[in-house]
Amino acid sequence: MPRVVHFDIPADDIARAQKFYRNVFGWTFDKWDGPFEYWMTKTGEDNLPGINGGLMKRMPGQCIVNTIDVPSIEEFTKKIESNGGKIITQKDPIQGVGYLGRCLDTEGNGFCIIEFDKNAK
Repeated sequence: MPRVVHFDIPADDIARAQKFYRNVFGWTFDKWDGPFEYWMTKTGEDNLPGINGGLMKRMPGQCIVNTIDVPSIEEFTKKIESNGGKIITQKDPIQGVGYLGRCLDTEGNGFCIIEFDKNAK
């Protein structure tokens, strides 16, 4: 069954947001070595329930987004559309990670689906 595996928090001021989440929840941040500024966010120990996420510079209209792990982007975009959802982007590669699709549910809430594939380019 597909599960939420990651979240993204957009921030107007990354340093201020990091300070807030570090001081309030004890989260830690490590800069991602990717093509844009992105901070991997660790929310707890790996052996405990919960997920980790990321922090990045806010783009206009952006809000917190959950990412759901799916075995096939193509299969799940069809399921989303046939159940009244919308596909915003089909299958964007994230080098060395996998493929990401951006979607809306029937209520207009944004979410992402990810198909992990370390060979993605």
